[in-house]
Amino acid sequence: MTGSVSIIGLGPGNVLQRTPQADQALSRATDLVGYGPYVERVEAPASVVRHSSDNRVELERARHALEMAMQGRHVAVVSGGDAGVFGMASAVFEAVDHGPQEWRGLEITVVPGVSAVLAAAARLGAPLGGDFCVMSLSDNLKPWSVVLRRLALAAEAGFVIALYNPRSKARPTQLGEALDHLRRCLPGSIPVAFARAIGREDEAVRLSTLADADATWADMSTLVLIGCVASHLIPRPDGSVWFYTSRKVEAV
Repeated sequence: MTGSVSIIGLGPGNVLQRTPQADQALSRATDLVGYGPYVERVEAPASVVRHSSDNRVELERARHALEMAMQGRHVAVVSGGDAGVFGMASAVFEAVDHGPQEWRGLEITVVPGVSAVLAAAARLGAPLGGDFCVMSLSDNLKPWSVVLRRLALAAEAGFVIALYNPRSKARPTQLGEALDHLRRCLPGSIPVAFARAIGREDEAVRLSTLADADATWADMSTLVLIGCVASHLIPRPDGSVWFYTSRKVEAV
């Protein structure tokens, strides 16, 4: 008898931002699979087996989950944010695509979650009010030249750009290179937000302009959001600022 795989987005970290559907899927799991910090976020009975692994072994993790499901276990594969946005959903389906034919008969469900870009946008105001794109600055799975080309094209098209995985110990220079690349395409006055750990106790938000943005303000828990010509800041009496993007775009 086969089991099931639920690929679950846990949201940005605050349990209030995790969906009831995610909680329901977690409640039936016999096994939790995922990157260590995400697995640790889940409160589960002692009977639930935890399978934590490093953040660069997504396919191995996915295959392990599918193998356990074939043994009749109900496996929850967890990701931060939404599992379909730079998360485990793609890895699981890639494993199915290239794996044994019997994996295609498994019950596999993707449970959506609140992505970091949505949590950050809500915290800032309405920066995604117009068209936007989401990119990862990691070059683990794609060449850096591709990242830079996509950045330039997104800027040229007038998209607000949300950057995941902006800066890590292994990649300390790439966000700086990306910001310099965008400064050649966009006005220096474009607003930029650094939104770190939104919804968690250590959340922090920093607003700047593209001209003054400093890559060292970001780490792997930070989402960097770069506005467009339709983006605006509204100063408030308490010194805070709302960041929004107008839905109206002038013809070019």
